[in-house]
Amino acid sequence: MRPEILFPLFAEIDSLPGIGPRLKPLLARLISGEHVVDLLWHLPSGLIDRRFSPPLTETIDGSIVTLDVWIERHDASPNRRRPYRVVCKTQSGPLILAFFNARAKYLNEVLPVGEKRIVSGKIDHYRGEYQITHPDRIGTEAEREEIQTVEPVYPMSAGVTGKTLTKSTRAALSMMPELPEWHDPALQARHKWPDLKSALHQVHNPENEGDLSPDHPARKRLAYDELLANQLALALIRAKMRKLGGIETKGDGRLRKALEAELPFAMTGAQQRALKDIYEDMGSNGRMLRLLQGDVGSGKTVVALMAMLNAIETGRQAALMAPTEILARQHFETIYPLLEKIGVSCAILTGRDKGKSRKTALEGFANGTFQVAVGTHALFQEDVLFQDLAFAVVDEQHRFGVHQRLMLAGKGQAVDVLVMTATPIPRTLTLTAFGDMEVSRLDEKPPGRKPVDTRVLPADKVDDVISGIGRAIRTGTKIYWVCPLVEDSEVLDLQAAEERYRILVDLFGESRVGLVHGKMKAKDKDAVMERFAHGDLSILVATTVIEVGVNVPDATIMVIEHAERFGLAQLHQLRGRIGRGDAASTCLLLYGAPLGEISKARLKIMRETEDGFVIAEEDLRLRGAGEVLGTRQSGLQAYRLASLEMHSDLLAIARDDARLIVELDPDLQKPRGEALRLLLYLFERDEAVRYFRSG
Repeated sequence: MRPEILFPLFAEIDSLPGIGPRLKPLLARLISGEHVVDLLWHLPSGLIDRRFSPPLTETIDGSIVTLDVWIERHDASPNRRRPYRVVCKTQSGPLILAFFNARAKYLNEVLPVGEKRIVSGKIDHYRGEYQITHPDRIGTEAEREEIQTVEPVYPMSAGVTGKTLTKSTRAALSMMPELPEWHDPALQARHKWPDLKSALHQVHNPENEGDLSPDHPARKRLAYDELLANQLALALIRAKMRKLGGIETKGDGRLRKALEAELPFAMTGAQQRALKDIYEDMGSNGRMLRLLQGDVGSGKTVVALMAMLNAIETGRQAALMAPTEILARQHFETIYPLLEKIGVSCAILTGRDKGKSRKTALEGFANGTFQVAVGTHALFQEDVLFQDLAFAVVDEQHRFGVHQRLMLAGKGQAVDVLVMTATPIPRTLTLTAFGDMEVSRLDEKPPGRKPVDTRVLPADKVDDVISGIGRAIRTGTKIYWVCPLVEDSEVLDLQAAEERYRILVDLFGESRVGLVHGKMKAKDKDAVMERFAHGDLSILVATTVIEVGVNVPDATIMVIEHAERFGLAQLHQLRGRIGRGDAASTCLLLYGAPLGEISKARLKIMRETEDGFVIAEEDLRLRGAGEVLGTRQSGLQAYRLASLEMHSDLLAIARDDARLIVELDPDLQKPRGEALRLLLYLFERDEAVRYFRSG
């Protein structure tokens, strides 16, 4: 239940003056929300100073001025292409106000001949005369104070005017209640932070450029509010998970020994360190919630399998959940033969499993016949019951929300959860997105993995690349050809892929070239992937749908067209699809000229390193957290007031502050705790509040 004091801020935006049914959806899209509070979080990015009122001779063309004018006459133009002119005089000389497509009646009303008006707008010279074309503001002497101010400039989108945005934000500010202070007084004094209401008034009414700086005390205050809300929510969830208590899981090691004997390679030091952490978590009386980060091919699946066997050795069950059908089936194909050899039963359940196979899987999970379940979201469904689920692995965590993680954990008693991701996440973002988890990193490649030879070529070398591919196909090589991202449009992405597919089919024949893209049905996509992995296809033309999953050891060449259009993390994920077998692999990054500085830096890093964690940190540095967090494939929480590049120092303080709060006042009952509940509701971290409500 949201506290009553916050009700005005969570009113719909169309309760504000001037926001009707036409404007509401446009404004909601711009401010990423439909509530009054979302307007307050939409901060100005610039300002217009209308206080400047010089004599005409001292004005600079293109600058904004506010002038007192006396209207002498209206010159209406018979030609629609010529402007309607209003001739005025000022204390320092004549001035023309010019209007195109003018409505004479309206202009005569707002600029009546013989009267004085205040006008503000951009001044220029035209044919030796001073002129303001379409003044931004026109008013009477009584409106001077309203006009001659500093005006905030907001990030805009089509259909919403600056005037409307400023007006509705002013109305939103007037609805801001007096809230109790939730910050530590010493911290607030040290940083000279104003209270929340004053901070919002300051950022929405900038007086100069300095007021727009991320370092301004009011902006830093708001950034810290947002960071603390996030860190506190994660800390509360983490504490609650610990408090819920777990069951100590300590297997006898027999199945793990048997599996190790079946593996064709020794485990890396990083894998052994991660397993040590996991076994400690499982053996404790708290619940495990751990993130396992590792590059493609760093051996996450083996770590997960070993941990699952630890649970199975105690007579209980384990589950592995993947975000897509193809990934779930791939996991199943990888682990089923290994489990079969050591006498562990395993079944798969996805949305596609119907009838008899579904019934068999459901019965087997419920009566314990199947010790391991592999599946997609289908494992969440109400009719999926387990005899005794002890351990759950969630692959590619960012495709699932916190609540989905909890739904799977709720399928058993005190389930330990291991979350895996092949998307290397910079340390700062790990804190913000996965602060409710412990983290293990696999930062070593398994022995025998050859480095991928990455080359950067201009797009006009594409014919040479194609002839090289022709030679490679004859030796049985398989090739990924990734098509460019086009202006964030799936339709255009698809056109680019289809065009490339047609060219390659003309050269190599339909039987050798396949196409996959995001608009295909899952089963059609899987069929093409299957032909590429195990059949006659030599070239797979694809949009970025091949990023996650798909293991084709025979694929040793990857061509990425217009590589400059992809983010670093994406390029790295794509490159991870090759270099999985014994043969040497090559990744060709084709770029369109001319290259911008950031694109150059990006391609240089790709050439120099294969370390996903180095690449992730560079990606954050080059693109900023907004981009890295906001990318469709990352699914991470984007910030609206905090900038992780500018405010990373505040993130560390917020994390420590949140930990201390939870230690001293775990149920937020003390006066500061009561205020902090308001903070959580204000930033819509209600999930954390519900957590300690539910005991």
